[in-house]
Amino acid sequence: MYDKKAWLEKIDEVIARGPYRADWNSLSAYRVPEWYKDAKFGIFIHWGIYSVPAFGNEWYSRNMYIQGSPEFEHHRKTYGEQKDFGYKDFIPMFRAERFDPEEWAELFKKAGARYVVPVAEHHDGFQMYDSEISGWNAAAMGPKRNVLGELSEEFNRRGMVNGASTHRIEHWFFMGHGKEFESDITDAEQEGDFYWPAMPERDHYDLFSEPAPTAAFLEDWMIRTCELIDRYRIKILYFDWWIQHQSAKPYLQKIAAYYYNRAAEWGEEVVICYKHDAFMFGTALVDIERGQFARIQPFYWQTDTAIAKNSWCYTENNDFKKAKDILCDLVDIVSKNGNLLLNVGPKADGTISDEDRAVLLEIGDWMEKNGEAVYGSRPWRIAAEGPTEVAEGQFTDGRDKVFTSEDFRFTVKGGSLYAICLHYPEDGKVTVKALGEQDASHLPKFHGIIKSVEILGFEERPEWKRDGEGLHITTKTVTSDKPVVFQITLM
Repeated sequence: MYDKKAWLEKIDEVIARGPYRADWNSLSAYRVPEWYKDAKFGIFIHWGIYSVPAFGNEWYSRNMYIQGSPEFEHHRKTYGEQKDFGYKDFIPMFRAERFDPEEWAELFKKAGARYVVPVAEHHDGFQMYDSEISGWNAAAMGPKRNVLGELSEEFNRRGMVNGASTHRIEHWFFMGHGKEFESDITDAEQEGDFYWPAMPERDHYDLFSEPAPTAAFLEDWMIRTCELIDRYRIKILYFDWWIQHQSAKPYLQKIAAYYYNRAAEWGEEVVICYKHDAFMFGTALVDIERGQFARIQPFYWQTDTAIAKNSWCYTENNDFKKAKDILCDLVDIVSKNGNLLLNVGPKADGTISDEDRAVLLEIGDWMEKNGEAVYGSRPWRIAAEGPTEVAEGQFTDGRDKVFTSEDFRFTVKGGSLYAICLHYPEDGKVTVKALGEQDASHLPKFHGIIKSVEILGFEERPEWKRDGEGLHITTKTVTSDKPVVFQITLM
């Protein structure tokens, strides 16, 4: 057992000597760093024990103990009864024998990612890094490799920012269903055990649900997070949901103060991503899971979503998105003052599926040609024009978006305005209505002088003219199933 008292004293010392205190007033001095606003695109990685059964999704550790669930039935049919073969028995099967952090880093670099956020600890409670807090980690068991540490080194070597996510707090209830029948999860679970505490699962969105996490559990969660910060000097700390529970609030404030103070000591600027108003607005970065905003926002934010529609981890029946659809989402998000964090789910052996790889390389090819409209850009005064409405909110990315040649998104950088057509027409004729010659004496219409119009990624110089209806652009040789970017230089 680690020295919890020493860790708690250390946390208090770091908070006491730093510029940030553990309260919302002090934490509100935080600002999202410019490097993050410039980065725009990152990779998320869900990889762990749940990758071994590769069934259902990354919640297999919970669902295999819910009687009557598909995972419960699959588990019994495939591995036997839960009392004889529990979730922990997958650990020796998680060998990661083909895991090559160099290869992963090269792939993510080619995809155009500027930062990478591996899952450090999922709801299942298994740490994917070397830790003094718990022996239930990938360095001591299973692969016997410091996965997060090895990846961080490779990312840093290639100029990508290293981050990490923690989903630990949900472990409070995640294994609780195993106590409802005869399984390998029992009432004898104690602090330090893999399944501990395995408490009853309540309404996830009840901010005051009981039994609430105990001080012992919350302190352990806080210490794990602070160890993650210190040991790997992560620049992005991503929290999954349920940290919005009332019991977590004082610990969140201490974690944030500790992290921001550590960053100040290192001379770094860092980011905390959160959901569900868990943090006071302005003290960290707003994140939307599998969704986005319909309109441009005055604050910076992030979407996290996955290449697979049905799961965050690899499963044998993943339903993969197309690269063009992800790129349309990326462009839409960037135009509205946000970033995209795109998840990949590697297989248990450490390989990345051909489907994931193909999508990433397609994205990277587009970004190589069109990235100047994305990286380092900022929103224009309007984000979008066109008939297609984007649904707002979480878990909306499963809804198909059918964009038209009238759907544009806008970004700006330096002396250029970028008009990005989300669905380029076969006849090569588009009209950007927002850039028409209009009376701007009383209304905030565009009244600038266009010097030139070029197309990124193509040699053809388009024909263009302006009138009251818009900026009319015509091309003869341009064809693409992905967004087409017009670089508009202003006088």
